Amino acid sequence: MSEKQAPEVVSQEAAHKVESSFAKIQKPLLGAIVAALVIGGGWFSYQQYVVKPKEEKAAEALFKAEQYFAMDSSKLVLNGDGQYKGVLNVISNFGGTKAANLAHYYAGISYLKLGEFDNAVKHLKDFSTDAKQVQLLASGCLGDAYAELNKKEEAIDAYKKAANTFAEDETNSSEYLFRAALLLESTGKSPEALELYKELKTKFPKTDKGFQADKYIYRLSIEKNDLAE
Repeated sequence: MSEKQAPEVVSQEAAHKVESSFAKIQKPLLGAIVAALVIGGGWFSYQQYVVKPKEEKAAEALFKAEQYFAMDSSKLVLNGDGQYKGVLNVISNFGGTKAANLAHYYAGISYLKLGEFDNAVKHLKDFSTDAKQVQLLASGCLGDAYAELNKKEEAIDAYKKAANTFAEDETNSSEYLFRAALLLESTGKSPEALELYKELKTKFPKTDKGFQADKYIYRLSIEKNDLAE
């Protein structure tokens, strides 16, 4: 063949190379496409015929327990009333569902009210939500459970997390920040407590705990403040 090949010859050779390359990858490519379709279809079927019905059943099982929770009937929340099963049953039988996650919250709060603090910690630690105001309360209650168990460091961390989760709820956020500061004082960490009292005064000046902050700052600090004048 001459050094200068005819354009049509070059074009044919290029086409042949493309066809050969495609032939080599055709099987694995088609296999990958089929696998993706099978996996996608399987995922859809799983969501539609397994996950969705399970979520619905879990929500139904939780419904009565939620009513008892609103009535402050902690034992019925946990164990049900004989006809309706409680949140512990939801957790055991519907793990991984949204209802089971929420059941951990109801269980944790109920155990806290019953004075079973280890169980309260166990369930509140297993709960999480994107609903920040609920997460604030869950973290705060976790702090209370730790405090009752005299696990002060864990309680402080939980209270601080609660205070910083949803600052728009000034009443609860200031309350938990205050509890964290008090616990820091009780463990001899006065400088850290002082910083939290100052943060309390700055962030939540219009709350009850914000109004009280000055006297705690005065007690722990040599700095001048309104009460020292």
